[in-house]
Amino acid sequence: MTDAIVQWLLSAGEGKFLATVLISMLPVIELRGGLPAGVAMGLPLREAFFAALLGNLLPVPFIILFARRGFAWVRAHIPRLGRWVDRIERKAWSKSDKVVRYQAWGLLLFVAVPLPGTGAWTGALIAALLDLRLKLAVPAITAGVFLAGIIISLLTYGAAALL
Repeated sequence: MTDAIVQWLLSAGEGKFLATVLISMLPVIELRGGLPAGVAMGLPLREAFFAALLGNLLPVPFIILFARRGFAWVRAHIPRLGRWVDRIERKAWSKSDKVVRYQAWGLLLFVAVPLPGTGAWTGALIAALLDLRLKLAVPAITAGVFLAGIIISLLTYGAAALL
């Protein structure tokens, strides 16, 4: 069954697009891994870029809206995972100093830098922990992911690939 799903994803153009979206939705991998994966599967760079952007942004509003409540629930009901949640929060807080100072601009720049731990997931978590409003956080994260996509495209495929 799994083999059939993988074969379908890799054979159909829509499947490759969907696979790129799904890969880009994963924390840690995000657009930085989804974009090259989409191109490697045979999608044109522009389609892979759009699919990776879409996939990376889909979880953002849900993380901003529900992360704090979800973390509180985990702490109350699953104490072992509560320690893991505490570690995630500490890591996010440790990266939040620029966002605290510069708000939307800080969030945009934080997400745009294509380094491990600086993507949309961490940016959305920081926005949630700082109680930033969706109207402020989502556009900043979107612009940051877009810039990260351009940087990844340039680093991976060169300037000619964007033309």
